[in-house]
Amino acid sequence: MSDRLQSILRSRGIQPTAQRLAVLHAVETCPHGTAEDVANLARAGIGTISHQAVYDALAVMVERRIIRRIEPAGSPARYETRVGDNHHHLICRACGKTEDVDCATGHAPCLSPLDSRGFALEEAEVIFWGTCPECSRGSKRTRKRRTSPRGAAHRGPRRVRT
Repeated sequence: MSDRLQSILRSRGIQPTAQRLAVLHAVETCPHGTAEDVANLARAGIGTISHQAVYDALAVMVERRIIRRIEPAGSPARYETRVGDNHHHLICRACGKTEDVDCATGHAPCLSPLDSRGFALEEAEVIFWGTCPECSRGSKRTRKRRTSPRGAAHRGPRRVRT
């Protein structure tokens, strides 16, 4: 692995083992990857690595702020090397694609509750949910192809106002 990755680990007091280097390289290679993604990439690089070794390496790197763990609701945790700035995420509900998006205000925390209840706020973690352009184009094609039993284009369930 690269001297740069070894230097990153050493600068945070972590011994740069082959497994830790493979995990860090995998997170850099696959931003927003899950632990499973990281494990697969690490195995491709060094041969064998246990799930526990991957989780242990991810945990220590998160703790030392080398990588960031994001936890979208209803999804597995994801990992990225973009740390130390104030950014948020866009996540596609259809395919899970995750993209970084800079904070509109630029400083942390970019959001403040009406009442912080005495907490010293450090950051706000924001996830924007929606549909990515690729899935939007795909769903439009799918909707146009689906037809009802009578041959008319299917438009989904009707909403009844009460």
